[in-house]
Amino acid sequence: MSYKILVVDDEPQIHTFIRISLAAEGFDYLGAETVQSATACFEAHAPHVVVLDLGLPDGDGAAFLARLRQSHKTPVLILTARDQEEEKIRLLEAGANDYLSKPFGIKELIVRIKVLVRDLVDDPATGDEMHCGRLKILKSTHQFWLDDNEIPLTKKEFAFIEQLIQQPGKLVKQSSLLDVIWGATHRDDTHYLRILVSQLRKKLRDSADEQQLIKTESGLGYRLVLGPSDSG
Repeated sequence: MSYKILVVDDEPQIHTFIRISLAAEGFDYLGAETVQSATACFEAHAPHVVVLDLGLPDGDGAAFLARLRQSHKTPVLILTARDQEEEKIRLLEAGANDYLSKPFGIKELIVRIKVLVRDLVDDPATGDEMHCGRLKILKSTHQFWLDDNEIPLTKKEFAFIEQLIQQPGKLVKQSSLLDVIWGATHRDDTHYLRILVSQLRKKLRDSADEQQLIKTESGLGYRLVLGPSDSG
């Protein structure tokens, strides 16, 4: 099956390199440069994923997202030059599935799209043994491996990794992690997560500067870093 990706952006050069990259990965490209044309294209072709810029000539992409969410659950990845933390939180709460800040790398965009496409056809992994790239966990025994080397984790560290490995490449929000690991009364205690992730990075030799395994999305949450081979 060939998945249709609707790219909504008013910059021709962005359409050009995204179209070429999508074709190389076997996706069908659909393009729109305005809210009006995006609406018409969506209704005519029913794309599987929408890549949506916010600053469009005839309106804000966020308004298109809001209308889309009234009747559709189609995954939406936001492209934004707005790097404010509050704006990203607002977009995620409004129904965006993911976002990329401009300028972005095309390889990362393709990986993010593949993650969203995979979720259309795959149920979340529920098996006892779970893999993602260099990481593996065994839920029944709370065992964790990095590059086939077993590393002992605390109960909370394991719970954190388990949440991320269940949604590889996807942003897992701080509030969700705090709820699962510490309980609903601790949803605002983000410093708990910062301390836990700092300790976990030391065990994984994953420095805060390089973030080769766990990526911190400031003020939003965390995601596992995927390479191209991990996404499909």
